[in-house]
Amino acid sequence: MQHLTTVAAACLFACTAGGAAAQQTQRPAILSNRWQEDWSALQSPMLRTQPLDRFKYIGLSASDPQRYLSLGANLRIRGEFNSAPGLGAAGQDGDTYLIRRLETHLDLRLDGFQAFLQLQDDVAHGKDRTGPADANRLDVEQAFVAWVAPAGASTFKARVGRQQFAFDLQRFVSVRDGPNVRQSFDAAWFGYETGTWRFIGYYSRPVVSQDARAFDDHSSPALQFNGIRIERKVLGDNELSGYWSRYLRQDAVFLSAAGNERRDVWDLRFAGKHGRLDWDAEAMRQHGGVGAQRISAWGIGTRVGFTAQARLTPRLGLQLDAASGDRDPHDGRLQTFNPLFPNGAYLALAGYTGYVNFLHLKPSLTLHPGSRTTLLFAGAAQWRNTTGDAVYLQGSVPLAGTAGTGKRWTGAYYQVRADVRLAAQLSCALEAVHFQAGSSLRASGAHDADFLGLELRAAW
Repeated sequence: MQHLTTVAAACLFACTAGGAAAQQTQRPAILSNRWQEDWSALQSPMLRTQPLDRFKYIGLSASDPQRYLSLGANLRIRGEFNSAPGLGAAGQDGDTYLIRRLETHLDLRLDGFQAFLQLQDDVAHGKDRTGPADANRLDVEQAFVAWVAPAGASTFKARVGRQQFAFDLQRFVSVRDGPNVRQSFDAAWFGYETGTWRFIGYYSRPVVSQDARAFDDHSSPALQFNGIRIERKVLGDNELSGYWSRYLRQDAVFLSAAGNERRDVWDLRFAGKHGRLDWDAEAMRQHGGVGAQRISAWGIGTRVGFTAQARLTPRLGLQLDAASGDRDPHDGRLQTFNPLFPNGAYLALAGYTGYVNFLHLKPSLTLHPGSRTTLLFAGAAQWRNTTGDAVYLQGSVPLAGTAGTGKRWTGAYYQVRADVRLAAQLSCALEAVHFQAGSSLRASGAHDADFLGLELRAAW
């Protein structure tokens, strides 16, 4: 547990060091996508109150605050304990390790023009088995140029280069913030906004992370994700969006199909809030083919919550997620859902199971003991949609020995999470998950598992 102790000590240090930062007001907010921040407000000497503010805003014009250079950095350290990686089915023992993500960036603004460069260095100290989402030594995470051009009451936007983008709750297209290495795309992105409408087009090649040497990440025509998207505000500030995308992957391998994968993706989402009720519902349909098999797959995700006007501002939530599996491996039709680029922490940070061939029901209770603290208590039940297909782990990895056998019931898990905002630039989080494996998983060699993660985030 040494790695968890290290993060705990860092959190205590951050609590004492973050007091001065918490007193600042009217400063730009630190965002998940750092390129979206606007530091032109720091042209005012009254807001340059931090020791390194001379690097947050380097003015390039005395008369135009929108011409500047800004530097910044992110640091995330998380100690994790996992009693059974992969639910223990591959014979892996318990693992305790420390993951660290370090990002530095440079942001150049010249009125409507932007050039953004972000480097990353991600390591997994002491982890027994690492993959592309665990470690990535020094490499280019983002490097793009962007242009914003007003056109009357409308706005045209474009970004070209290596970049990160996400859709909605990041169920299927995400920046993959849960794991250690985020997902980037070599892409051309175009947007047109007018009134309550937003139109987007994108051509992208997802970046494949490597950890053999520095600056070895790459993309290629072997993996593509292209499409168009429409968004609109309806019934006030409620969000209605839909998109079509084509997902292309060479040499794809599924349990009942192999070959070049071409998936046409149709997605529709409606999210909003009315009074104390909030909701987010999304449905996706997939068609196409893999080798000689034709694709017919689907996935849905729904979250609904009610926030009471009471002490601790309790929110009662219910989450329902489902995705198709392949019912018959011999019928010439592949029904296995492809979750594309999912957020690994959408279900839980432990990431024991994936968004493939499953049905997931999760009630939750969220409390706010203070303005800076959020507590989550949840329990979830899981089934397979069909026993003809496997139970899938995170990363769409089929659990050996589960396809075509056993029952639909796969198990349940219990989750507790605490998030504490120490200051505008500092936060801590603690998450614990206990997974109870069902009989079908136990027959394949899997068993119950426990996860504990303690995290510190700092940003400048």
